[in-house]
Amino acid sequence: MTVKRKREAVLRLLRGEDLEMVSRDLGVTAATLTSWREAFMTGGETALRARPGDDRDERIKRLEATVGRMAMERELLDEKIRRMEDGQPLGRRRPRR
Repeated sequence: MTVKRKREAVLRLLRGEDLEMVSRDLGVTAATLTSWREAFMTGGETALRARPGDDRDERIKRLEATVGRMAMERELLDEKIRRMEDGQPLGRRRPRR
């Protein structure tokens, strides 16, 4: 059954139609209808819990990206320091022209 038909069946139940009548009309068990209704209600409850996005979300994303970049730079610098202390070459440089 399509999502649209399931949604319509659940809405019929929520509007007060008898579970057995909807079950017979659609040819599905009452248990199936009940599980659809519970899933529908859980999804609606989850949607109501989510807070709407605001400019803080965008700022948080930018700050997380900055922290990630800084952490990577730190790791590279730590590796460079380790190689210098061990006397290892830092890498091949391209000749200047």
